[in-house]
Amino acid sequence: MMPPDPQLPAAAETVHSSAAVPPPTYHWYQKVSAIVFITFCLEIGLYLLIVPWTESWDGNYFSALLPRMKTYWDNLYVRGAVSGLGAVNLYISLAEIFRLRRFARR
Repeated sequence: MMPPDPQLPAAAETVHSSAAVPPPTYHWYQKVSAIVFITFCLEIGLYLLIVPWTESWDGNYFSALLPRMKTYWDNLYVRGAVSGLGAVNLYISLAEIFRLRRFARR
């Protein structure tokens, strides 16, 4: 025969359930760093999305550094991969823009 499970008193249950966790407080430097991060990701994303398809991509320093790598540098798949990284950065910046609501006071 098993002993019955111990029961918590009703007062103890209400104490644990009514304890509200206060919202976190954010300082000015956290808000500024979030805006700087969003701006950085947005600029890098736009740059990486657009530049591989312009004329400046063909005649830059890195493509002239190793002439044997020129065929890989001009490959459309490489350009698409770099543009994909730009799209990922744009997604991160947009996700962080929507997360800015965490700084709103309620």
